[in-house]
Amino acid sequence: MFEMFFPDEYLDSTYEIDFEQLYKEGYRGLIFDIDNTLVPHGAPPDERAVALFDRLKKLGFRSCFLSNNKIERVASFNDVIGEQFIENAGKPAVKNYRRAMEMLGTDLSNTIFIGDQLFTDVWGAKRTGIRNILVKPIHPKEEIQIVLKRYLEKIVLHFYRKQKLEASSKK
Repeated sequence: MFEMFFPDEYLDSTYEIDFEQLYKEGYRGLIFDIDNTLVPHGAPPDERAVALFDRLKKLGFRSCFLSNNKIERVASFNDVIGEQFIENAGKPAVKNYRRAMEMLGTDLSNTIFIGDQLFTDVWGAKRTGIRNILVKPIHPKEEIQIVLKRYLEKIVLHFYRKQKLEASSKK
């Protein structure tokens, strides 16, 4: 029932993703949510985010920010990082996931989406056919509409973990 919302992978943080391994596996495009995926909600890029994107560029990745936020937020974040971006993305609609891949020159086979929300980030990536990684939110302070969705996410993640546990016990 909830499987359509299950992430392909679930990690504690964007900053623990093994991007070197993903590059070896043939991935070349990375699409990121910003708020609570890379920095706390509304925060500017910190040293960790700047270092991450410097590292990703050196590895050969192309990146794009895909955010439901307004142009002012996304552009000001990107001014420091220097990647491509799409604001007011309308996630989970697939249109701008596809547009991001076009901007990156990648396709479904070599693109990964990284975000912190199941019902926008992950579901949109899954609907598009993009491999996705759900990360835990960086900071608990969020807008009220997101706080409400987090309660529903807990239910979905309970079943996700249960399925993973059952699958690993069968091995």
